Amino acid sequence: MSAVFRNLDKLMARPSRKVGTVKKPSTASCKKKTATKKSKAIASAKSNLPKLISGDVELASQPNTHDAGAKIPPYEWCKTYPGSVCSLVDSALKESGTWNMKIVSWNINGLRAWIKNGGLAYVTEEAPDVMGIQEIKCAGKDIPPAASAAGYIPYWYSAQKPGYSGTGLYSKVKPIKVTYGLGKPKHDNEGRIITAEYDQFFLLNAYVPNSGQGLVRLDYRTKEWNEELCSYIKALDGTKPVILIGDLNVSHQEIDLANPAGNHRSAGFTDEERQGFSEMLENCDMVDTYRHLYPDRSKAYTYWSARHNARKSNSGWRLDYFVVSRRFLPHVVDQEIRCGVLGSDHCPLVLYLKL
Repeated sequence: MSAVFRNLDKLMARPSRKVGTVKKPSTASCKKKTATKKSKAIASAKSNLPKLISGDVELASQPNTHDAGAKIPPYEWCKTYPGSVCSLVDSALKESGTWNMKIVSWNINGLRAWIKNGGLAYVTEEAPDVMGIQEIKCAGKDIPPAASAAGYIPYWYSAQKPGYSGTGLYSKVKPIKVTYGLGKPKHDNEGRIITAEYDQFFLLNAYVPNSGQGLVRLDYRTKEWNEELCSYIKALDGTKPVILIGDLNVSHQEIDLANPAGNHRSAGFTDEERQGFSEMLENCDMVDTYRHLYPDRSKAYTYWSARHNARKSNSGWRLDYFVVSRRFLPHVVDQEIRCGVLGSDHCPLVLYLKL
């Protein structure tokens, strides 16, 4: 878990009780103790938040042991929800005004399988304001009614090819406008990007093309798609800041994957893809929020291959991102990688904002 929630278990743990007759506390006493417990949790959480000072980040001194451990914690994601320390403090911090908007991104690797595996229960418990999902692998006409999430407006953008690619968006409030694709027919038959305009920003939910086995799409990815995406972001950023979320299919730095030495010619870690990501950040004046907040945090991954039990050994890649316009940084409170959440070969990530 992030610096926001670190070391809260002791604060929130219930004290042991002696055997025997115990006088039942009054309702007023219970409320007072609950309020005290919550206020202590909020104070501790606030003290551990990264501090944004003139656009720079003063890092917490201790590493994120939840994300950075050699092996990630037990994989039954339901242990995180409901009623856990994380969700309680998450709610308390919102009530205190520390953050007021939560955005989630998750490559779900198949909409129907994700629903079957309890994905919508996660949406209910996490309760984001906006959630972008990628790789829905479902044609528009085949979107199941069960894909609806209570309290959310859904938007779908499917690939023309059945069972391939595609993106979706859940939003609690109706965006000002929603558009699909980059506006270029060559790039817009795979359902890869949904743009939602809100009052203070544009949100781009993207599933960037994979360079493929044998790097057969590397040139398309780096020389065509990247250029069009950057031009698109620049055009939007001239009006409002941009938040780019999703599976961007690149591990930008060596720290972003478990085995950099053996993957320099693997899709997602080629020099061309990494350079392309660097150029997008520079040319569009964008910032990778996770590395901005936690530049040295290792073993923090969002994807694990289904082969060789990679998730259990935490042999992963960080392929999923929140990237924001630099001028939007003062609104960024924190970012969390929900590495214990199952349901896909990727895990969700969470961005906390104060607007």
